[in-house]
Amino acid sequence: MKDQKTEKKLLTLEDVQGPPAVVAYIRKANENLGVLGYTEHGFRHTDMVAHTAYRVIKEMGFSQREAELAAIAGYLHDIGNVVERSHHYYTGSIISMGLLREMGMDELEIADVAAAIGNHDEINGRPVSNVSAAVILADKADVHRSRVRNRDFATFDIHDRVNYAVEESMLELEPERRIITLKLKIDTQISRVMEYFEIFLTRMILCRRAADFLSARFALVINEAQLL
Repeated sequence: MKDQKTEKKLLTLEDVQGPPAVVAYIRKANENLGVLGYTEHGFRHTDMVAHTAYRVIKEMGFSQREAELAAIAGYLHDIGNVVERSHHYYTGSIISMGLLREMGMDELEIADVAAAIGNHDEINGRPVSNVSAAVILADKADVHRSRVRNRDFATFDIHDRVNYAVEESMLELEPERRIITLKLKIDTQISRVMEYFEIFLTRMILCRRAADFLSARFALVINEAQLL
């Protein structure tokens, strides 16, 4: 009797967004983080990271398939928060491998997605592929007051205050000049620019490494002043 080989599928972001397990895990992960006092990590964030990661790959001149894998990894990157926060990048990669295997994804593509998820954390992560670099940049660029759940300004911690102070955020791509710029508009009456660096310095270092991997330079502009 011959072994039956499962036909592998070229999954798209839309394919990954549909399964009930994915929907349930992302929803519950976001609820868990809300209980712990973290900013929004739900479908708004996952959609934003997915589409931004796709745009980074496409506009910086890499392949269509890498762009789709970046979108998939971006959508799933925080799913590990359904288990716990501290090592969510690790648990997320393991959970995603199982889900994608059930969907019939090619094993090498699963490996690419898992590596991107496992390396998006600013403390332990490192860009290991174009896909992982794009997810890092997309994730760290999503800083905005809409992510703050706490509505009692008097009880804001520094993370609430910094995120709430960001009125506009945009990742600008210049493929010809090989520059990737995070542009922020911050209300300095709510949070000083120095506070942004106080909590996000490790994120900016990881963004620089991600841009380097894509043969680009990372720049940071806050209130129209270039700081990096």
